[in-house]
Amino acid sequence: MAVIWLDGVWGDKNTAKISVYDHGLLYGDGVFEGIRAYSGRVFRLSEHLDRLYDSARSIALEIPIPRERMAALIEEGVGKSGLAEAYIRPLVTRGIGDMGIDPRKCATPTVCIIVDSIKMWAQDRYENGLAMVTAGTPIPHREALCPRIKSLNYLPHALAKIEANNAGADDAIMLDPSGHVCEATGMNVWIVKNGVLKTPPAYAGILLGVTRGVIFELAAAAGLDAREEMLNRYDLYTADEMFLCGTGAEVAPVRVFDGRPIGTGKPGPVTKDLMGRFRTLTRGN
Repeated sequence: MAVIWLDGVWGDKNTAKISVYDHGLLYGDGVFEGIRAYSGRVFRLSEHLDRLYDSARSIALEIPIPRERMAALIEEGVGKSGLAEAYIRPLVTRGIGDMGIDPRKCATPTVCIIVDSIKMWAQDRYENGLAMVTAGTPIPHREALCPRIKSLNYLPHALAKIEANNAGADDAIMLDPSGHVCEATGMNVWIVKNGVLKTPPAYAGILLGVTRGVIFELAAAAGLDAREEMLNRYDLYTADEMFLCGTGAEVAPVRVFDGRPIGTGKPGPVTKDLMGRFRTLTRGN
């Protein structure tokens, strides 16, 4: 079952309530994380908390509980949920203020930890691959809001997801204003070309995903060359393989992009190998 910790009180979907004057709701003023637990064990908690607290610090938001307490609450929430595989979302907002935008009016940040489950796509998508399209909505300019901040402001990504839905696709690839590939609506993107793994670098305007880092580790263990490189749609159209990765999505192959089959139009050997390695890492003994 889903459990929720909100400002010191454990509850559920029916009892956890946030004020309509909370600046997280009014202005998207806050940060969050997405974390997984497998067999009751929280996966890469330290890396996720590093990003949560760094994101908060970068927007001058002080999380009112220490990192060690946050970790303990997350572990406690997983235990209370009874979920073998859980999705955890800690989020911190500027707190309750007034109708104005001034953060000084928010006396105390709101802290919430949601422990629930998540399902991005049906199992057949992981077996056969996703259909993707290019979103017309560009990624926000990296100097407007640093993409390394995992903030509550996800409206451009939501609009890109709407474009994918309207096109009958599973998800969308977002570009920067110059046409370079950045990321999907909530996942990092990878391609394989001539046996080399490639993904956009941090300066492309992407969120540095924790699962993205895991892919680098798995690729090294498999003896694969994995590198950061600026990519455009030509690189994706002509790739031998393509996949997405993220906490919610895990590792998901792509079979078609903008109507063009990727490689053979089926999940490729490198992608399938990495999917197996990821499953062993998260669900193995």
